[in-house]
Amino acid sequence: MNSMDTITICMGSSCFSRGNSLNADLVRRFIKEHHLENTVKVQGCLCRGLCKNGPNIEINGKIYNKVSEKMLEQIITEGLGLKK
Repeated sequence: MNSMDTITICMGSSCFSRGNSLNADLVRRFIKEHHLENTVKVQGCLCRGLCKNGPNIEINGKIYNKVSEKMLEQIITEGLGLKK
Protein backbone atom coordinates (compact mmCIF):
# COMPACT_ATOMS: atom_id res chain seq x y z
CA MET A 1 0.00 0.00 0.00
CA ASN A 2 1.83 3.09 -1.20
CA SER A 3 -0.90 5.65 -0.75
CA MET A 4 -2.67 6.34 2.48
CA ASP A 5 -6.23 5.16 3.03
CA THR A 6 -8.65 7.86 4.21
CA ILE A 7 -11.67 7.65 6.49
CA THR A 8 -13.77 10.82 6.56
CA ILE A 9 -16.38 11.15 9.29
CA CYS A 10 -19.16 13.69 8.81
CA MET A 11 -19.22 15.98 11.82
CA GLY A 12 -22.19 18.08 10.68
CA SER A 13 -24.73 18.55 13.45
CA SER A 14 -27.17 15.95 12.13
CA CYS A 15 -24.64 13.15 11.62
CA PHE A 16 -22.80 14.06 14.82
CA SER A 17 -25.93 13.86 16.95
CA ARG A 18 -27.19 10.71 15.19
CA GLY A 19 -24.10 8.68 16.05
CA ASN A 20 -20.91 10.00 14.51
CA SER A 21 -19.80 11.46 17.85
CA LEU A 22 -19.47 7.84 19.07
CA ASN A 23 -18.43 6.48 15.66
CA ALA A 24 -15.46 8.86 15.52
CA ASP A 25 -14.11 7.43 18.79
CA LEU A 26 -14.73 3.87 17.59
CA VAL A 27 -12.92 4.50 14.29
CA ARG A 28 -9.88 5.90 16.14
CA ARG A 29 -9.90 2.91 18.49
CA PHE A 30 -10.12 0.44 15.55
CA ILE A 31 -7.18 2.14 13.80
CA LYS A 32 -5.07 1.99 16.97
CA GLU A 33 -5.99 -1.61 17.85
CA HIS A 34 -5.11 -2.77 14.33
CA HIS A 35 -1.88 -0.71 14.20
CA LEU A 36 -3.01 1.24 11.13
CA GLU A 37 -1.89 4.69 12.29
CA ASN A 38 0.77 4.91 9.55
CA THR A 39 -1.48 3.78 6.71
CA VAL A 40 -4.91 5.28 7.48
CA LYS A 41 -5.74 8.97 7.79
CA VAL A 42 -8.87 9.78 9.81
CA GLN A 43 -10.45 13.18 9.26
CA GLY A 44 -13.70 14.98 9.86
CA CYS A 45 -15.76 17.01 7.42
CA LEU A 46 -18.63 19.43 7.59
CA CYS A 47 -22.09 18.61 6.29
CA ARG A 48 -22.25 17.40 2.69
CA GLY A 49 -26.02 17.53 2.45
CA LEU A 50 -26.61 13.81 2.99
CA CYS A 51 -28.29 14.34 6.37
CA LYS A 52 -31.37 12.20 5.73
CA ASN A 53 -29.11 9.17 5.23
CA GLY A 54 -26.83 9.89 8.18
CA PRO A 55 -24.74 9.30 10.02
CA ASN A 56 -22.37 9.15 7.04
CA ILE A 57 -18.78 7.95 6.85
CA GLU A 58 -16.64 7.91 3.72
CA ILE A 59 -13.83 5.41 3.24
CA ASN A 60 -11.54 5.91 0.25
CA GLY A 61 -14.26 7.73 -1.68
CA LYS A 62 -17.12 5.32 -0.92
CA ILE A 63 -19.88 6.77 1.26
CA TYR A 64 -21.54 4.57 3.85
CA ASN A 65 -24.94 5.74 5.11
CA LYS A 66 -26.82 5.14 8.34
CA VAL A 67 -23.64 3.91 9.98
CA SER A 68 -24.30 2.29 13.33
CA GLU A 69 -21.89 1.10 15.98
CA LYS A 70 -22.82 -2.50 15.09
CA MET A 71 -21.79 -2.19 11.43
CA LEU A 72 -18.76 0.06 11.86
CA GLU A 73 -16.08 -2.65 12.12
CA GLN A 74 -17.48 -4.40 9.05
CA ILE A 75 -17.48 -1.28 6.88
CA ILE A 76 -13.96 -0.30 7.98
CA THR A 77 -12.71 -3.81 7.18
CA GLU A 78 -14.50 -3.74 3.82
CA GLY A 79 -13.59 -0.16 2.97
CA LEU A 80 -9.90 -0.65 3.71
CA GLY A 81 -9.76 -4.09 2.07
CA LEU A 82 -8.62 -5.81 5.26
CA LYS A 83 -8.92 -9.53 5.80
CA LYS A 84 -11.13 -10.64 8.67
